Amino acid sequence: MLEFIMSLCATTAQNGQMILENTGISIYIVLLSTLFSYLFGIPTGIVLVVTAKDGIHPMPVFNQILGVIVNLLRSVPFLLMIFMIMPITMAITGTSFGPNATIVPLVFSAAPFVARLIESSLREIDFGVIEAAQSMGASNWQIITKVMLPESGPSLLVGAAIAATTILGYSAMAGVLGGGGLGDVAIRYGYYRYEKPLMYICIILLVIITQIVQEAGLRISVKSDKRLH
Repeated sequence: MLEFIMSLCATTAQNGQMILENTGISIYIVLLSTLFSYLFGIPTGIVLVVTAKDGIHPMPVFNQILGVIVNLLRSVPFLLMIFMIMPITMAITGTSFGPNATIVPLVFSAAPFVARLIESSLREIDFGVIEAAQSMGASNWQIITKVMLPESGPSLLVGAAIAATTILGYSAMAGVLGGGGLGDVAIRYGYYRYEKPLMYICIILLVIITQIVQEAGLRISVKSDKRLH
């Protein structure tokens, strides 16, 4: 055990700069991917709830079509998604590898997942609250922005933490194709070049980042939940 720890320390000392740079790249990929996933996922999740049969603006046929599209995108494994949308990635970023190229398939894979998280959070709201807003003459837009989103805030924050950690796991898989970040280092150096201590260090860092994000999301969610104060 002591020998293993010493090898990790020696590897960190030798490759500290590379590890630090790729940790930053992983964080960069996760932040931008999460941001863009929510830019697409929030409106989609809201529409899924609003247009449902029991929603405030029922459109059953449209809702079913949108639900099928979301489920189809969610069912595609991330590694296959990378290859499937490579022409789109090339058109947007001008390259098929590297951090920026990794963000595009990450958004395509994560946005449907985020949409379902948003939908689940919004469905937790007591419908009596929505009915009360409707009885007071609130428009659909006002119900969405002033009732549904604020009421589901704590649940949305927990969902954001879950989404970010899921995207972090996806980004590590992108290392197989030179996507950059800790996953890339773990595969390129740790696996292909048999530098196992370096691979273990990358795994440990990924676990630490995941724990930090998850714990931060839970703590912020608890503090923002008015029911607990």
